[in-house]
Amino acid sequence: MLSDASSPTPRRGFLGRIALAAAALGLTGTVTAPLAAEPRRQRAAATDPALEAWFGKMSGKHRQVFDAPAVNHGLSAIWPRVYLLTMGATYPSEPGTAMVILRHGAIPLAMQDALWAKYKFGEMFDVKVGDAPATRNPFAVITDLPLPGLGISELLKSGVLIGVCNAALTVYSGAAAKKLNMDAATIKNEWVAGLYPGVQVVPSGVMAVGRAQELGCSYCFAG
Repeated sequence: MLSDASSPTPRRGFLGRIALAAAALGLTGTVTAPLAAEPRRQRAAATDPALEAWFGKMSGKHRQVFDAPAVNHGLSAIWPRVYLLTMGATYPSEPGTAMVILRHGAIPLAMQDALWAKYKFGEMFDVKVGDAPATRNPFAVITDLPLPGLGISELLKSGVLIGVCNAALTVYSGAAAKKLNMDAATIKNEWVAGLYPGVQVVPSGVMAVGRAQELGCSYCFAG
């Protein structure tokens, strides 16, 4: 295969000629000229302005999204604080933002104690305190580690952005409804109402992780 440098028609000139020809034929909507293309993140127009406004809260030079598809010992309620503390200590003049996306089996981390007790999330999501299923959210506030501000509710208070997957809420509330012979929509609405104040419902966790990266976040797997 010939390289761009050795080709009789350099690649950039070739693409430029295609773009010019397309413009002459009125086909510019079907041909992409890389040099003229806007960055995708600048021209995104969300169907839900409130959701995009939430993403817009990310600020600062240093941004990281923590992708949590499982409870995984509550690490998604710990690592964002570690990130902010150490980044702030290392680069004190350059503040940053941390975002956590709770999806798949991590969604109960976003919910308050009353829902854990009523729907037995400890059993449903295999979260234990000692040898017994948890009857409350054990990662809402974490006090047994030598760092301040750990836990989902503590992260929210300090400005960490936390999103929860709507697709997972739908799937798991539907499973709970089937088991309890209840209405799925009723259970889902109760789960959404029982989220910690400040948690944002996102269309899907994978979508939110991708959008965060489009907006400049580095990626950390927390599941």
